Amino acid sequence: MAIDVVMPQMGESIAEATILKWHRKVGEQIGKDETLYEISTDKVDAEIPSPIQGTLLEILVDVNVTVPVGSVVARLGDASELGHKGPATGVSMASAPASAAVSPIATPVHPMSTDEDDNNLESRLRTKSSPLVREMARQHGVDLSNVPGTGQMGRVTKEDMEAHLAQRGTPALFTGSAPTSGEMPKMAATHDPSAPTLGAVPGLAVPPEPHVPAFGAGERVKVEPMSRMRKIIADNMVNSKLRVSPHVYTVFEFDMSNVARLRSKHRKAFEESYGTKLSFMPFIMKAVIKGLQAFPVVNASVDGDNIIYKQDINLGIAVALDWGLIVPVVKHADSLNLGGLARSLNDLAERARAKKLLPDEISGGTFTITNPGVFGDIFGLPIINQPQVAIQSIGGIVKRPVVVTDENGSDAIAIRQMMYSGLSFDHRIVDGAVADQFMSVIKKELETGTFGLE
Repeated sequence: MAIDVVMPQMGESIAEATILKWHRKVGEQIGKDETLYEISTDKVDAEIPSPIQGTLLEILVDVNVTVPVGSVVARLGDASELGHKGPATGVSMASAPASAAVSPIATPVHPMSTDEDDNNLESRLRTKSSPLVREMARQHGVDLSNVPGTGQMGRVTKEDMEAHLAQRGTPALFTGSAPTSGEMPKMAATHDPSAPTLGAVPGLAVPPEPHVPAFGAGERVKVEPMSRMRKIIADNMVNSKLRVSPHVYTVFEFDMSNVARLRSKHRKAFEESYGTKLSFMPFIMKAVIKGLQAFPVVNASVDGDNIIYKQDINLGIAVALDWGLIVPVVKHADSLNLGGLARSLNDLAERARAKKLLPDEISGGTFTITNPGVFGDIFGLPIINQPQVAIQSIGGIVKRPVVVTDENGSDAIAIRQMMYSGLSFDHRIVDGAVADQFMSVIKKELETGTFGLE
C-alpha cells in the first residue's frame, strides 16, 4: 500500500520548510532510514530519512519550494503501484527515524496537533507566518490573529500585513519582497517624516536605501540566487544592526601562554580520559562562563522596557560551513567542566557539518562566541545574534614579543602567545564599563586560571 510522506515538524516554532534536494528519483528504490530528501527551515538544514523500505512513487513538491509542515511531499510504496494516484496512508516523519508511524490521516496532516482551536495546522500557520511578517508584527505591535490572511489556510502574508498597517494609518517598515521571493527585505526608498523610528529614539527615521546597480552594462558577471540560509542570515544581520541593537565594541588583548602551557601539558591525558580533542575553545568558553556569572546583564535579553535575565548559560558557538554559517548551542554550559564543554563543542560542530543537528540544538542561546581566528583573523567585531545582547569574537593566537614585568617590577621582552578578542554589545542595557569589566574577568581567568587541570 502506498503511503504519504509529509513535511516533518522540526521544532515548535517552525511552520514551514523548503525542499533543498531529493536523494531519489521517481521509480528508484530506497531503504528504511536512508536519506530521502533534504530540507531547510528558519532554524536548521536537515536530512529527512525514509520511513519505510520501498519505491519512490511520486514527488509532489519540487526543489526550492516552501510548504507548511504536515504537507504531503511524496509517496512511497511498492514498485507495482507506480502511476497509481489513489488515496494513500499518511506518515508522520519526525526527526528521529524510529518514531515514524503509519495511520490513515487526511492530507495535509499535522503530526503534533493536539488542540483543535490553538494547535492545529491552520491556527499555527496564521500565528507563525514567515520570519518577515512576524518581525513586521513585532515592530508595529500587531497581533497576527487579528489580521485577515489571504495565504494558505488563512496565513498572514507580507501583503496582508502592509494592507493592515495602511488601513490603520501606520507606514510599514519593510517595502521589499518577502524572503521567499529571492530578494532581501528593503527599507523605504524615500525619506518620510512619519517613517518608523529605530528602537525607541524619537525622530530617528530609517534611512533610505540608495539604489546602486550591482553591475554595469557589458560587465561580465555570474548571477546566482542566494540560498535560503544566506537570505535568513542576511535578513537577521540587517535587522540586528539597523533596527534592534545599538552596537558598541571593545577589544582586549589576552596572553594565552598560560592556556597553551596547560593544553600542552595535559592534552594527552585529557584526550584519553574524555575521548575527544582539546582545543583552545573550551578554555575560552570556561572563561566566558565565569564572566557571564559575574555580569549577568551580558547574558540577558531586552523585551520592551524589561530586562530578561537568563538563569541558564547557553553558549552559541558559530560554525563555518561550506554553504553558510550556523550557531549550535551548548545548553547549560555553566554546569559542564572542561571535558564536558570539549565533548559538546566537538559533537555539535561535527553534526553541524553533516547536517545532523536538531532544531533544539540551534535555539535558545544566551551568548555567542565566534572564532574567525582559525582563518587567520586578528580580531573581529561581529553583529549581535538576536535576542542576545552581546557576541564575542576570538582572533588568531600568535607568538609575539611583549614586555613582561616580574614580581620584582623588572621589565623584560619575552615571546608570548597573544590573542585579540572583540566584544560587540547592545548599549541599551550593557554599558561600556560593564563590557570592559566582563572582558577583564575573562582575561584574568585565561591568564592565571588552572581550569581544574592542576
